[in-house]
Amino acid sequence: MRKPLPMLSQLFFSFMKVGLVTFGGGYAMISVITDICVEKKRWLTQDEMMDLTVVAESTPGPIAINCATYVGYKMAGMTGAVLATLGIVLPSFVILYLISMFLEHFLEYQVIAAACRGIKVGVSLLILDAGSTMLKKMKKKPQPRIIAGCAFVIMLLGNLFSLRISSVVLMLAAGIISLSVFAAKGASAQRGGAGQ
Repeated sequence: MRKPLPMLSQLFFSFMKVGLVTFGGGYAMISVITDICVEKKRWLTQDEMMDLTVVAESTPGPIAINCATYVGYKMAGMTGAVLATLGIVLPSFVILYLISMFLEHFLEYQVIAAACRGIKVGVSLLILDAGSTMLKKMKKKPQPRIIAGCAFVIMLLGNLFSLRISSVVLMLAAGIISLSVFAAKGASAQRGGAGQ
């Protein structure tokens, strides 16, 4: 029976695999990171992964790198964070470095252009998969569903009428609404407690 790799090696090679096989940036990577960290390795629960996605999106830097750094830190401290981050960044860095060195007009090759068109479809499906998984796991309460529905309608209308609506503005608005509801519930509970 094969012995499992030490945790630091697992972190590095798991996130290197994510960085190597996932095209389309952070949102496309969320689905693959969830599969590895939640389903296969059991480093995170599904709820932790959802919370991590929100925090990683809300903080500066690429979402996938933020996720890798957090998981690495959780599993093996600062060394784990560095190795997981290095693992997810290294494949892209090496590939882009080689492309920039040897292929001056990379996208002018018809084979590469055709492959990129196919990759765009795959990326769209990965992003859709990550979004649908998060929606399924969302707490079955009206507030998150209403906020998600409103954000979807605003984004859809923005795309239909060619309006530029920043996702940052939508996230801030959702956060402010959730905080307001939380504060209102807290104030209501305090008034109820004071009246008893």
